[in-house]
Amino acid sequence: MIDDLDKSLENLLKQELPPELVAQITISFATPDGEFPPPSVTLPAIDLFLYDIRENRDLRDGEWRLERQGDGSAVRKAPTARVDCSYLITAWPSASSSTPARDEHRLLGEVLKALVRHPVLPPGVLAGTLQGQQPPLPASSLQPGRLQSLAEFWQALGGKPKATLNYTVTLGVETGIATAAGPPVQERVFRLEQGV
Repeated sequence: MIDDLDKSLENLLKQELPPELVAQITISFATPDGEFPPPSVTLPAIDLFLYDIRENRDLRDGEWRLERQGDGSAVRKAPTARVDCSYLITAWPSASSSTPARDEHRLLGEVLKALVRHPVLPPGVLAGTLQGQQPPLPASSLQPGRLQSLAEFWQALGGKPKATLNYTVTLGVETGIATAAGPPVQERVFRLEQGV
């Protein structure tokens, strides 16, 4: 499921970034550590590092769903868990760039414009298990991240501090918990008694 989210975000960027930029960059999901880029990544690159996965308790739904089966029976399904997946997005200019900071900021600016246009991931970019997911997948790109300290983050990774965007997408994760709801109601009987 998370790999489908990665593919969906890659699809979104390829769809929304200017075509001439898409032709030049690599979209990566590698750890932005002191060894970045790994051999599989050619610069310039946009890196989306998934750094946090946690339940979104604000969107928690306690209601079980009743689903009718083809044979008329019903199954009660546990509510869908809502999970925030937070990415730290960085831009990496070409090693031969004469203006690396400017190129990095231009790349980040284009990514920011692409992401803020979509407060919900568009259905056309969704991959695999995310296709048709309900409710739609909300996303936020200008909210504070879950990291306590970006300086400590970069120090822990052994890299130099960089400009970053925080981007969070909320997925629905089916728990797979279901119970039979009992036989369907076939008829209703009303009884009225006098004197009661």
